[in-house]
Amino acid sequence: MRLPVFLHGTALMHSGAIGVTRAERVAQVRAGHPTVGDYAAYVPVGQAVAKLPPVAGHWRADRLSQLTRNPGDLALDVFVLRVHGFPAGQVLVRQPGENYGDVAGREAPDVLIEDDCESIGAEQITYPQIPPDVRVHIKSIVIPESGGLSHLPDNPQALLTFES
Repeated sequence: MRLPVFLHGTALMHSGAIGVTRAERVAQVRAGHPTVGDYAAYVPVGQAVAKLPPVAGHWRADRLSQLTRNPGDLALDVFVLRVHGFPAGQVLVRQPGENYGDVAGREAPDVLIEDDCESIGAEQITYPQIPPDVRVHIKSIVIPESGGLSHLPDNPQALLTFES
């Protein structure tokens, strides 16, 4: 199963979001909280690491990927993933001139997990940006921004029928 999980706002959050409600996290992003741009200090949202393989994770995907913003952020995101014990693996990144739909469409996942982009606008959600002929073969799971992955099924096959 190909299973990309978005990073910023889905599996990771800015460090200033620790200890505040999900609504406060979204408000911080909208207000430009100083830690929002400090990608090297990002932390997992809830129990995101526990949900993902390889050590104690629940999801055993043939191809687990993470999606990130742009090539300039890639090294910081890989660093944060390693520091927090996320699985080593492919990190998909937008190239200049690409949108997230281009990246996700090229990956052609079985399931795509992303957040609802509440702080930056729903038009940023990846799934609608994927070409329609590819999109029909992808299960989209959209979760609340900075809400975490804990409520999702432990069995990755169950993601195929999960209703978000």
